[in-house]
Amino acid sequence: MIGNSSFKVGIYIRLSRDDGNLESDSIISQRSLLRRYVKENNYNIAEEYVDDGFTGTNFERPSFKRMIKDIESGKVNMIITKDMSRLGRDYIGTGELIEKYFPNNNIRYIAINDGIDTFIDNTNNDIAPFKAIMNDMYAKDISKKIKTSLHSRMKDGLYVSGRCPFGYMKDPNNKNHLVINIEQASVVRLIFDLALKGNTYHYIAGELTKRKIRTPSSYYNYVWNKNCLSQEQGVWVDTTIKAILTNQIYVGDTVQSKTRKINYKLKKTVKNDPNNYIVVKDTHEAIIDREIFNYVQGLLSKNIKRPEKKKFYLLDGLLYCGNCKHRITIRYQKKTRRSYTICNYYRTYSKYHVCTTHTNNYEVLEKVILNNIKDICERYLDKSKIKESINNIEFVDNTLKIKKQIENLKITNNKLTESLDKTYMDKLKGIIDTEQYIRVSENIKKEIDNNKINIENLKNKEKSANKFTNKNVKKYINEFLSLDNPTRELIINLVEKIYIYQDKQIDIIFTFKNTT
Repeated sequence: MIGNSSFKVGIYIRLSRDDGNLESDSIISQRSLLRRYVKENNYNIAEEYVDDGFTGTNFERPSFKRMIKDIESGKVNMIITKDMSRLGRDYIGTGELIEKYFPNNNIRYIAINDGIDTFIDNTNNDIAPFKAIMNDMYAKDISKKIKTSLHSRMKDGLYVSGRCPFGYMKDPNNKNHLVINIEQASVVRLIFDLALKGNTYHYIAGELTKRKIRTPSSYYNYVWNKNCLSQEQGVWVDTTIKAILTNQIYVGDTVQSKTRKINYKLKKTVKNDPNNYIVVKDTHEAIIDREIFNYVQGLLSKNIKRPEKKKFYLLDGLLYCGNCKHRITIRYQKKTRRSYTICNYYRTYSKYHVCTTHTNNYEVLEKVILNNIKDICERYLDKSKIKESINNIEFVDNTLKIKKQIENLKITNNKLTESLDKTYMDKLKGIIDTEQYIRVSENIKKEIDNNKINIENLKNKEKSANKFTNKNVKKYINEFLSLDNPTRELIINLVEKIYIYQDKQIDIIFTFKNTT
């Protein structure tokens, strides 16, 4: 053909995993077809672009992006593909290329099998948009089939994720089965042991970093900053500890479908509702005993809000307001060098008079509570006195108690939502200014979010109520009575909550109940 030698041809080849089983679409087959076509039509190949293993539903492909740069630099002025689907399967993006981008850049585009040539006026060019839509529909159909297949395998208990959870590795004989990674599993057990002692995420993370224990990220060949602390091992963070302590996979269950793609064209994922997780029990060897795991979930709710303080408080995280049922905070006053308690709900919304201060000298309060606990523990072991009524001490069925706590938190959130609406109306009426509204509304929203977290923790705790603690209660009681200064680990294993009322009355809710 006259003038064909003036075209600088770029041949574009693409193969995705979805159509890799078709011999006609293989890289070798496409290259052979394109080179033969170029030779037969007396064109000159300026560059070859190959994207092997990339989907056509988006255009973030390395060779495709290189081709675009070469078009804009003038290196190529003609693009040839086997068919339109090789250029892309997103009908919007493909249409933009053929209808706008190529013409604007004076690029001739040929799709051999579809009979499309943008420099020739023919009917095949007219139906190109419909072909693009059909290619898009094919991609959507393939995406649905793959998703259905993956969900089916997940429901069969097969592990289909690419990366293994910390503590496990893929079985050499079965890539869909997990086996224990001995080195990592020892770290997982250490994390749970530290959590059993009542330590917070932050403390555990600091302890592991101090011991120079390798983080999960360090096993995946991440590049660390040379000036970073513990470059080789990495630095443990709270979110990593939380992810491990709350991951059900460590009891031997496969938990998948935690996230989902927005649609088949985007890589972006969003979190699934926990109710939509695919959970299959006992699919692999457990690292953590199921009862211990469930028990730890209950402990986490006691420590989740404990800030890291310079001064350690034995009862921190266990104190609650007996009137409004919110947490009681322990604060240190430098001037008097004493610690005192205050209702957190009152402190946040004091001007609304939602509760009262509940101020107590913490040191005195701790002694009174420890003596009270000691008295009850002695009575619990005394068979002859155990049936007597005990003032200010409540033994309740954990399941019923947890359900009640969940219900109370839901009621509180409803009231907070009403308060939020009222605050907004106050702003509209000019009772409060915008700055006051923002400050108050943010605090209320934060309280609502925290209550939602507590509800989820309580739901997890409900599953394990009275399983782990009742079995070991006598052991903890004996240890508690044998020590002059009991540890926090013992306290949180014996005590669920401590309610303090404005009139100084104290109710202790134990983790065990009167069964004899």
